[in-house]
Amino acid sequence: MSLEVAILDVKPGATEEFEAAFKTASPIIASISGYISHELQRCIETQHRYILLVRWQKLEDHTIGFRQSAEYQQWRSLLHHFYDPFPSVEHYELVQLMQE
Repeated sequence: MSLEVAILDVKPGATEEFEAAFKTASPIIASISGYISHELQRCIETQHRYILLVRWQKLEDHTIGFRQSAEYQQWRSLLHHFYDPFPSVEHYELVQLMQE
């Protein structure tokens, strides 16, 4: 599994509109082959900052399957105008899992 981690800084004053657009965009990413799940969380300390976590079966499901798709163009048109600066995106792999 590959975990995509994106730090999203939304333009101040646009958070409600961004959250509504993200809700509209969510089914787009969920339709991509190799998609497992995603979640969006808002930062407590910085109200216009979010973190997007997307779980993919493998890295290429995101970097090729999604990023090079027509669906990505829809995603981009719905969301990218909210960001300032443009998000940094990194991918992670599990090293250790601990559960209570």
